[in-house]
Amino acid sequence: MTIDNSATTLNKNGFLRLKSVLLLFPVSKATWWNGCKSGKYPSPYKLSSNITAWKVSDINEFLLSYQKKK
Repeated sequence: MTIDNSATTLNKNGFLRLKSVLLLFPVSKATWWNGCKSGKYPSPYKLSSNITAWKVSDINEFLLSYQKKK
């Protein structure tokens, strides 16, 4: 699996929707959601009843720690 290093250049403030997160960390939606539920991946934030997103800073930290483990 190849990680897109562009995550380190994202604005540190803000949120990413699932589609954008999966571009940076290419796994299936089901794998991502299961990882969030188990604590393996960052927890989402519910911004409204129909919008769930992840903090850019949480995704950046996750991607950096994942790369260090490899």
